[in-house]
Amino acid sequence: QVQLVESGGGLVQAGGSLRLSCAASGRTFSRHVMGWFRQAPGKEREFVAAISWNGGNTYYADSVKGRFTISRDNAKNTVYLQMNSLKPEDTAVYYCAATYTIVIVTGPNEYDYWGQGTQVTVSS
Repeated sequence: QVQLVESGGGLVQAGGSLRLSCAASGRTFSRHVMGWFRQAPGKEREFVAAISWNGGNTYYADSVKGRFTISRDNAKNTVYLQMNSLKPEDTAVYYCAATYTIVIVTGPNEYDYWGQGTQVTVSS
């Protein structure tokens, strides 16, 4: 069992930066592929980024590639999402998720555990 708690969301102007954190409980954190998803009002939850168990592989949605960076610190049971050059269309609730799969996956249904989400609002 893994419990996930996100933090770091807030209100930022377009062009600004935020760093999201996701703290995980449980002894199996380092075995999980970790992902970030987001959901805007009236839209489906969409994949943002994912990272392999050892941080060696990462994958990004085209919409955030070059602006967002996912990383993890297994010693701290934490995964991060550094978001730069934020745009109003990045406004959403951001969720951290964990999966037992060995390879990076991007479908929400492929993730086993979810955090409660943190709101990110980008003003124009």
